[in-house]
Amino acid sequence: MDEILKQLKDGVRRFQAEVYPQQAEIFAQAASQEQRPHTLFITCADSRIDPIAITNSRTGEVFVTRNIGNMVPAYGEMLGGVSAVIEFAVSSLSVRHIVICGHTHCGAVQALLEPESIAKMPTVKSWLHNAHAALIVAQTLHERAAGSPTEHVLIDVLTEQNVLLQMQHLKTHPSVAGAMARDELTISGWIYNIGTGEVRVAEDGQRTFTPIGFELPTEVQVVRDGRS
Repeated sequence: MDEILKQLKDGVRRFQAEVYPQQAEIFAQAASQEQRPHTLFITCADSRIDPIAITNSRTGEVFVTRNIGNMVPAYGEMLGGVSAVIEFAVSSLSVRHIVICGHTHCGAVQALLEPESIAKMPTVKSWLHNAHAALIVAQTLHERAAGSPTEHVLIDVLTEQNVLLQMQHLKTHPSVAGAMARDELTISGWIYNIGTGEVRVAEDGQRTFTPIGFELPTEVQVVRDGRS
């Protein structure tokens, strides 16, 4: 038997024997009701990113779509899977928030800086055109900051600028523009650090990413303080 397939099957068996029984009620509820996720999470296809784990979400709370470089083509540029997911999530599922999440050590971002690495991947090369403006901005910002105390590694600057650009692209989608105009939808950009677990967030309209500080949820603090 294919060793990888065997590994996957073993994982399913562990899920059925250990994970599912502990959450049987949640899964049963999910099966009996229409899904009503509160968030659309757009992130990279990188196998090291797990949106549900990062946000500590439960089954049915987060609608997820993934692609190379966590990109959102501007409306009309490349109508396809990403555009369809956005339209369905906003118009049918009525999500109330959309996250675009980039991450450290992103192969797509690295490929933007080293286009020769994807010379034999024409489809990937075409897809990465969705981040070309971010590359220009990142290079400009990096050149201006060269030698200054605020200088950052170019790939880190590009990772941030790519997320900010995709947020702009997101707003060109009619379903998103309409929902935001009705105050029914908000958006944010995230950067996830694979090595440290840190998440930095830029809310709509912001150009800088602020770390989410580590703190206990309110209900946990109340218990520990002996107030319940």
